Formats: sequence, C-alpha cells, structure tokens
Amino acid sequence: MITSLLIANRAEIARRILRTCREMGIRGVVIYSDADADTPAVREADLALRVGAAPAAESYLNAETILALALGNGCEAIHPGYGFLSESAAFSAACAGRGVIFVGAPPEAIRAMGDKAEAKRRAVEAGVPVLPGFDGENASPAALKREAARIGFPLLVKAVGGGGGRGIRIVRDAAELEEALASARREAEAAFGDGRVMLERFLDAPRHVEFQIMADRQGTVLHLFERECSVQRRHQKIIEEAPSPALTPALREAMGAAAAQAARAVGYVGAGTVEFLLDGEGRYYFLEMNTRLQVEHPVTELTLGLDLVRMQIEIAEGRPLALAQGELTPRGHAIECRLNAEDPAREFLPATGRLGRFDFPSGPGLRVDAGFEAGSEITPHYDSLLAKLICWGPTREETLRKARRMLAGSFVSGLPTNLSFLQWVLERPAFAEGRYTTRLLEEGAADWRSAQDEPGPGEWLLAAAAVDARLVRMERLAWWRAQGGANGAAHLDAPHAAESPWERAIGWRASSHTIGLLRRVYHCGARRYDVSIVETPDTADAAGAVPWLSVTIDGIARPVRLLDDGNGQGRLDLGTVRLPLRWDARGAERWLALRGQHRRLIAEDPAASALKSVGAAAGGLRAPLPGKVIRIVAAAGQTVAAGELLMIVEAMKVEHRIHAPVAGKVEALHFAEGDRCDRDDLLLDFTADEVG
Repeated sequence: MITSLLIANRAEIARRILRTCREMGIRGVVIYSDADADTPAVREADLALRVGAAPAAESYLNAETILALALGNGCEAIHPGYGFLSESAAFSAACAGRGVIFVGAPPEAIRAMGDKAEAKRRAVEAGVPVLPGFDGENASPAALKREAARIGFPLLVKAVGGGGGRGIRIVRDAAELEEALASARREAEAAFGDGRVMLERFLDAPRHVEFQIMADRQGTVLHLFERECSVQRRHQKIIEEAPSPALTPALREAMGAAAAQAARAVGYVGAGTVEFLLDGEGRYYFLEMNTRLQVEHPVTELTLGLDLVRMQIEIAEGRPLALAQGELTPRGHAIECRLNAEDPAREFLPATGRLGRFDFPSGPGLRVDAGFEAGSEITPHYDSLLAKLICWGPTREETLRKARRMLAGSFVSGLPTNLSFLQWVLERPAFAEGRYTTRLLEEGAADWRSAQDEPGPGEWLLAAAAVDARLVRMERLAWWRAQGGANGAAHLDAPHAAESPWERAIGWRASSHTIGLLRRVYHCGARRYDVSIVETPDTADAAGAVPWLSVTIDGIARPVRLLDDGNGQGRLDLGTVRLPLRWDARGAERWLALRGQHRRLIAEDPAASALKSVGAAAGGLRAPLPGKVIRIVAAAGQTVAAGELLMIVEAMKVEHRIHAPVAGKVEALHFAEGDRCDRDDLLLDFTADEVG
C-alpha cells in the first residue's frame, strides 16, 4: 500500500492529485520551484519541498533531484501528473531502478507510444487504421521532399517525440516545406529535447476524438469511452466534451475496441489516451497515444462517476481493476473549458502578471479545478492554464446551458485570459448543434475579433466611465480627509500641493472632493473612444445620494451612476434600467462584467498622456512576451515587405514570429540570437515606407 506519495508537478494537477490523496489517507508531498513557492498546492500539501529554480529544466524536469527528494522523505511512490516527466521512459525506469513506484506507464510502453513513428508502426501491427505518412530513418531534406511529394499536400510536419501541439506545422505546398521542417525541429528540440520530425497526411477538417484507457498489471484493458476534443487553437485543446456528438453506438464500439487493442499491443499499464482523427465519412485514423493522465480527464470522471487518479494509484499498488467493460455505462453529458492566461486578440500569446479577481460560481453539476487564486503571480516559465471549468448535466443541451451560465458568472482580472473567447465558442451555432470540426476556431476568428473591437450599445463605455468617476471621487475624498477636510482643518478650494489629485486632472469641481470634468480615451480591441464625464452639480453632494454623471460619447450625453455594493460589485443605473456590474481597476486596465459578458478596456487620461514623451522607440517592434530570441532573419538597414518575417522569439516553448506590419525598413537590431528579452522590450527599430 502507498502511504506517502510525491507529486512531481505543480498548479492545478498537483491540487487535483492531492484531493485524491486526502480521500485515500495518503500523505501528499508536493515539490515546488522558486516561481511556485506561494501557490495553493504548496500550502495545501502535507509536505512541500523546494526542487529548484524557476526554469523547468532546473526544477520539474530535474529527475535526479526529484527522486532524491522522494527517497529522502519517505515517499514510496511518485505521481508525475501530466507534462514534465509524465511521459519520460527514462524517469519511469529510474523510479523502478531506485525502488520507487511510478504512478504511470512502464518505460517500454512509454518508449513505444512516446515516439510517434514507433506508435504508428505498433498501431498498424495491431490492425488499427493510420494516416499515410513517412517516419523512416532517412530524414534528410532531399528524402523528406521526395516523401512529401508522394504523400501529397496538405501535410503535417510533426515532432516524433512529445505532444501538446508542440513541433507541428501545416504545409500546404512544397514551397513551405523547408521552413516548416526547420521551425518544427527547433520547437521540438526546445520542448522535448528531440528534434526529429515525421510527415503525415493532413485532414483539413476532421474531428479529434480520443478514448480513455485504463489497464492493470493483470492484463485487463478497459476503455472508458470517448472525449470530443476538436475545439483547438494552435493544435491545443481548449474545450472538451463527453460523449462526442459525432459518434454512433456502432462507431463508438469500434473505436473503443481499436483503442484497447492499441494499448494491448504495447503491454500498457495505467491511465492513457488513444487519440483518433475522424473524417466526415465516419472513417477513423490512429493519431497518437498519450501515456499519462490527460488535462481533460474530469469529463470522463463526471460521466462515469469514477476517480481516475484513484484508479491510477490502485493500479500502481498492484490491484486489479474492479470493473469489467460491460459494467461501464456513461450517464449524462460533461463539458470542460480551459481558462488560459493568454490574449486571444494577440494570436493567443501567453499572458503573465498578478491575478486580481479570480471568482467562479458553484452549484450542482459545476466543478472548478484551479491551480491559482486571487493574488497569484502567473510567470512565463510554465504553461498558461489557470483553471478548468467543468459542467455536468443529464443532457448535452442542459450541460451547454450550465457551461454558458458558469462562464457568465466567472470574473477574472489582472491579466488577459480567454474567458470571453470561450463564451463566444459556446455560442457558435456549429458548437451548439454538435457539428463542429477542428477548423471551428479558424473559420470564425475574424468574427470574434470584430465583436471585441465593438463595445456594443455604449453600456461598456458608460460602465467604464462610472468606474473611473468613482475612482477619482474616492481618491479625492481620501486626500481631502487626509488633509483635515472632514473637520474643517484645511481649506482646499485651491489646492496646489504636488501630490494633490487636482493637479492630475482637468476641469472644475463642485466641491472639495467631487470629480469635476474628466476626459478619458478608452481602447477596446483595435478601436478608441473619446469620452467626457461630468457630475451633475445638484446631486454631487446630496446627503447619502450617489451622484449622477453625464457621460458624453460621440457627442451624445447620457446619464449614468454607479450604485456600489462593495468589493467591486454593484449596479449600473442608466435611469430606467439597472444592470448588475462587477469591476476591477488595475493601473490603466478596466475589467468589467456586464450582462453575463466580459470586457477589458484600457483607460487613457489625455491630460497625463500629453505630458509623456513618445520617444524614439515609437517606430519599433516590441517583444510580445518574455522569452529568448532564437532567430534573426532581417538585417539592420534591410528593406522589407509587409508581412515579411523579421525575427522569432521563443516563449513557453512556443515560437512567436515577428513580422513587418507594413512595408518599410529595419533601422537597427537591439537583440542578438540567444539573447533573452522581456515583454515590450524594443526588439528592433522600424520605419514604415511613406505612402503616396
């Protein structure tokens, strides 16, 4: 029996495994890097042990240190979670060699299925359909060009080792092949330490359906039915559901049997997932096998009433599976949405910073698996997952309604997330009707961006204006009281102290702490809106009254006031309508939740902005996020065309390509290959060509 288990992971999955450990009476030991020292998993663990510095190579990928911590602290077993060392055959073997139970697959199975080329060969031997491709030893450029011509375009260049969407490039014609091969190899080397690639025929609009596998040491292999994972961006899943709307009972039975057969072919033990591509004619093809627990495992748990982590631990202890295939019957429907720290408006670039509000609704059929809390620092060292929002209901229609309500009732501030994007996906007719493919997001991305640029009927701007007026009013009132204004100790009709809030705004004031005239420029997506805000004089100082504002947008003045309930919640009073409003203001950012939707606006004070120097860097291109410059294509003095690749920055194991926004000239480079950069660092000076 396992009495003490070390969790070789972090954040959400570490907390998830801890929960099962508590239920089983197992001491849960968590490791943490310097970047994760103040995270919820560390505080909740029975024992937390520092593993190393922030970079994953010095902490969560440091196999020898992790083993030493387990052995030195009385842990009989290690659970790797997902990512990091979870699919490392070497780590699985090292655990066995040191007498530590690895709660995962045996090294032989990991090697067979972790190498995509070998996995395809094993699938073929097991009689499982696969896509045409090339995974031979001769991976020279000439050989790959010949094989690409044989396979036909479009095709995929795929990293042989690893997963998670890393090291994958779509190639639609022969001219793109060389650059795709080089880019995929670089990313694969950075992510997995293995730059080998293979070629595979690309299905343009398939569905991505995976089957959960559970196998014990006695030779029993079960499939726990399927999950639909077709909602993806950059080959990474963001919404999953079970069961798949696309599968008939006969197709489900055939694919489940094929998944179990693929697992048997490699002597699999533990939890794993066999992934398939499904075309529009009902033909399925083996894609890969993930030899670990999946991020999306909660939808399987909710539809089957099982604890997959508990099953993993029991199998690792040598216990046989307590269920037979015929005893497994899914009930109801489950949907999981991955809340990520990323900016969909900037091509889903990962976001870093400190979380402000981090609130989610609760209730029957709702589950939140989160790795962080309000105030947590999100660093650039690891993946962008903040939380998983999971819903269950007796039917898909009811579950979808719950998921929409859950997202509407959530509120996250402090850094960009994909919350609004997830809401938009759930409202797409193709998703609602269950007829979507892996191209769902690609086909509608322009519609989403357009919706974000337009704040609607002005309510977002009125809400932001009301919040800004409250902020200024409270700032002035606090300053006035601090100077003795509350008991007449100071006369403030004409304050001139440098720290006075009056010195930082324009306009009149009706009393010593009203807001006067405010001007704001609000940036919403790619658009900007000039807004003026004035308190109505006869309500500004009425005893106990909340002052009305006159907010002018595009020359039209509208009345509004904010009825504050405290803690960033209240009602937006529009005269004849009152709307629940939640808000958070951090620096220039205004985070708003109104009518079940969410917006992030940037507030600019024109008076303050006029005092700032635009500087010589205004014509440069900046780093989208912290990372490392891994390739420089352009040279100083080079004339480039619009869209031409200038530089590649690697961050969070993903390549971010810096292109020329318009035709122009690269004036100077400020970084060399191999240099590290921070978000918004000036990468290069760029001058646009004059037009006309």
